[in-house]
Amino acid sequence: MSTFTKVSPYANEPFTNFALDENKKAMEAAIANVKTELGQEYPLYIGSQKVVTDAKIISINPGNTDEVIGYVSKADQALAEKAMQAALETFESWKRVSAKKRAQYLFKAAALMRERKHEFSALMILESGKNYVEADVDTAEAIDFIEFYAREIIRLSEINETQPLSRISGEDNNISYIPLGVGVIIPPWNFPLAICVGMTAAAIVSGNTVLLKPASTTPVIAHKFVALMEEAGLPAGVINFIPGSGAEVGDYLTTHPKTRFISFTGSKEVGLRINKLAAETAPGQIWIKRVIAEMGGKDGVIVDETADLDVAAAAIVASAFGFQGQKCSAGSRAIIVESVYDQVVEKVVALTKQLQIGLPENNFAAGPVIDKTSYDKILAYIEIGKQEGTLLAGGEKAEGNGYYIQPTVFGDVSGKARIMQEEIFGPVLAIAKAKDWQEAIAMYNDTEFGLTGAYFSTNEERIAEALDTVHCGNLYINRKCTGALVGVHPFGGFNMSGTDSKAGGYDYLLLFTQAKLTSRKI
Repeated sequence: MSTFTKVSPYANEPFTNFALDENKKAMEAAIANVKTELGQEYPLYIGSQKVVTDAKIISINPGNTDEVIGYVSKADQALAEKAMQAALETFESWKRVSAKKRAQYLFKAAALMRERKHEFSALMILESGKNYVEADVDTAEAIDFIEFYAREIIRLSEINETQPLSRISGEDNNISYIPLGVGVIIPPWNFPLAICVGMTAAAIVSGNTVLLKPASTTPVIAHKFVALMEEAGLPAGVINFIPGSGAEVGDYLTTHPKTRFISFTGSKEVGLRINKLAAETAPGQIWIKRVIAEMGGKDGVIVDETADLDVAAAAIVASAFGFQGQKCSAGSRAIIVESVYDQVVEKVVALTKQLQIGLPENNFAAGPVIDKTSYDKILAYIEIGKQEGTLLAGGEKAEGNGYYIQPTVFGDVSGKARIMQEEIFGPVLAIAKAKDWQEAIAMYNDTEFGLTGAYFSTNEERIAEALDTVHCGNLYINRKCTGALVGVHPFGGFNMSGTDSKAGGYDYLLLFTQAKLTSRKI
């Protein structure tokens, strides 16, 4: 019997219901506990060594900038090279570990994270500015990635049983998926646990060793994950934890001749730079580097006159302002057919004005943006928006000792406006009017991005046309365009949204492996 059949079927991790007082109190207790550990120092992980450096990345709470989350050691090029050598050495043994044993490390890690779910979420609330629900969903997704990819590597290891090659007489032919080598993992700050965990887990369970360079705004939660993997028994050197400057450490490793792949999630600009650098063959390099990139979006919600307008308006607001619009899937555009435009806009503005702003640890609906750079950029875009559309809600800084911005809505925006075309990555929604549903789809498609989209309609013929012609990697009908679930909604986009890597799907581990065919005469 196949070993894979002995593993329980995959199921998504349930979300926590914070309407229940016991769950709310449990999260409050977890936050209080995490606060007792603030301000600690965190080392690099290089092979079996934990390295403390004089140079530090200082992680602060974006909702209360007086609060230091931690001081994280900062790698330079010399330490990056040392980590590369450790990863290369470890790869020689790790690649020989069976797929099933590698999966067991992930199953153990998932069990540990599940036991401490609120602890991980509480740290994210303080370090990234997520409210309870957003942090809980992030942690659940991290668990999902671990569980899903563990099962996936087992499935791929048994592919000859489940999907045998065509047989011919006189030969025994088999295919196997072998690891690539050493990879560089560069996750974002906006899903500082889930995406970091997903990218890393996929690479290592496939038999690769990695150099993990977390986002400089959220390195402590990434460290907590690395420490968890150590506790789960993962051999030293499989994950090498090297926070550092993108310009110094990131570029160095991207151009390194021994780097086999780079897995990146972040901005279009950085993703294109990585792709360009990786395409140059370094002296001594004997492969074409593989780049797996997810680079953001300018996602939109389309509403036609047959839609349930209340449901559509609620979805627009949830898509635009969940986690302050700091999601690559965020619905920062709404395109509404003119016959219902005024009705939908009125509902959207009313719902937006109900969003209360405050400290994430107190579970306000709207919290801070991540840092001063984002804060200044978003406020600058709001000033641009005041010239390009009609300000309907927000439009200003918000009170608080952090990077707070009012959820902002602009109406009557041209499809060619900058706030309709450029990724802002903040709580800014631009609304455009279309003469009919066909023009609405055309306006949606008029972008260099193509990550997520939503279409609201009750007309089946129109829905069929939208399914065929709305050009994005993840299209949702009559629901918000955020909230992809691992195994349910494989995630990744087209055009400048990246390489359509489809994280959390059945193709994803193929990006971290290479297929080897063996043929034996019998």
